[in-house]
Amino acid sequence: MGVAKLSNSISSFSKIARSPSEIRIGPKRLTRFEKARIIGARALQISMGAPVLIEIPGNISDPIKIAEIELKSGILPIIIRRKTVSGEYQDILLKTLLEAEKEEFGQNLT
Repeated sequence: MGVAKLSNSISSFSKIARSPSEIRIGPKRLTRFEKARIIGARALQISMGAPVLIEIPGNISDPIKIAEIELKSGILPIIIRRKTVSGEYQDILLKTLLEAEKEEFGQNLT
């Protein structure tokens, strides 16, 4: 009985937000915690040998710096899942959050 109730509330937000107007949970930008999680996870992948998705300037070899540049460029194929206390969630494309942030502030502040 509790599972059915939970799945009904979740289904209302399960569509992936592909435009800034579809973001319903949280701010229309990346939070500092989301940025840290993305950069940390991507830097770990790079340090373990994952291919880099951008052209790296010759003087940069730090995986964290590379991950920051990838995040700023908006090419990472990542979906952010934001949850509420009630169990509802919404999946948001990283590209959508970066786009909303750019619209709101006039530039990418990541």
